[in-house]
Amino acid sequence: MINKKTYDSIVVLGPTASGKTRLAVKLAGILNGEILSADARMVYKKMDIGTGKDLLEYFYNNKAIPYHLINLVDPNTSYHIYQYQQDFKIAFQLVQANKKIPIICGGSGLYIEAVIKDYQYTAIPINEHQRLIYLNQDYDDLLTTFKLMELPEYKKTADVATKKRLIRAIEIGQYLMAHPNLILPDSQSLNPIIIGLNPNLEMRRENILLRLQSRLKEGLIEEVEGLMNVGVEAKRLAHFGLEYKWISSYLLGNTGKEQMAEKLGIAIQQFAKRQMTYFRKMEKSGLKIHWIKQESEAFELLSEHFINTDFGQLTNNGLI
Repeated sequence: MINKKTYDSIVVLGPTASGKTRLAVKLAGILNGEILSADARMVYKKMDIGTGKDLLEYFYNNKAIPYHLINLVDPNTSYHIYQYQQDFKIAFQLVQANKKIPIICGGSGLYIEAVIKDYQYTAIPINEHQRLIYLNQDYDDLLTTFKLMELPEYKKTADVATKKRLIRAIEIGQYLMAHPNLILPDSQSLNPIIIGLNPNLEMRRENILLRLQSRLKEGLIEEVEGLMNVGVEAKRLAHFGLEYKWISSYLLGNTGKEQMAEKLGIAIQQFAKRQMTYFRKMEKSGLKIHWIKQESEAFELLSEHFINTDFGQLTNNGLI
């Protein structure tokens, strides 16, 4: 029996170079959808090649596919996950008002999880001064600080898996203790069907290296150089990810070009592995991800098991 459910959106996620954008665009073209980017770096302007925006790919059968949450702020502007959540809600409501299907596409697991579950604590401000102190402490000492906080309910759900997350957990806990009457807005979580692209390891490695070589030829080095020329510091560029970190280091004379490309390729492969680790964590927290190896499986998944009349009928588009 076909198990039809009511979903309000589709999520297409996966590690870098897995073909997310191509699949999301095809789904949007067939299902009358619009794309909402879930990438922590694509919100920045003037950073096109290194972030993999691939805006020329947003066409299906020569028709432009609308997209959102790309090119929002300048590189020197601070943009945190809470701001993304607010911008996402506006874009999501706009897509629904247009009577289109919201298709969330990206590889930033935290951003995806934050909008699906509508994380509330992201509104709590960052304490930069306190963070500098905590960064000089080891994980065990920080964990002791966390355990001493008198917030039993909060501590049950806080993520302390890494030092970075533990510091944020302490930061949130301290803010909650200092503001005991804090009232958070009601959560407005989504109910999406989540499709995860997971090509085999060898294919993933090959795609990463081929794409890196292609981007270097397209002008990735020149893009980073241009950002440095307009005052974006190397320290800031490192914040934007591996491509910007390694290439700015090369431009500063800290490494040779061939060595840079080789080490960058390895680092991106390691990053893809970390992305998959985060996606597995999302599954453990209760989110169902339907993993596929190739995009044709996505259409089978939607049409045979999970497609709802709100999404339209795939049979009308000749897919099955």
